Amino acid sequence: MRRQKVLVLYLNSSALDASVIGWAQYDGSDQETHMAGDSAEPPYASGLAALKDGWRLIQASPLSSHMPGSEYRTDYLKYEFFFEKLITVKD
Repeated sequence: MRRQKVLVLYLNSSALDASVIGWAQYDGSDQETHMAGDSAEPPYASGLAALKDGWRLIQASPLSSHMPGSEYRTDYLKYEFFFEKLITVKD
């Protein structure tokens, strides 16, 4: 039986080799448990590092132009990337 693991990485720019500034992990296989803030270090230094470790990119943030003054906004992280791994588990 296969289960999905999901990794969400927030990068500091739209490039996959940009630094990770935020992250979340979800494990549908129940092999690991993750909580917000359970690690001071990101699981990968960049989105490219996650790809090299076998994660599959399933969604990247759409690029939108910056409005004047938006460089001062801190309400959300703009560059969000979703990755998945399929894990085989016993029934």
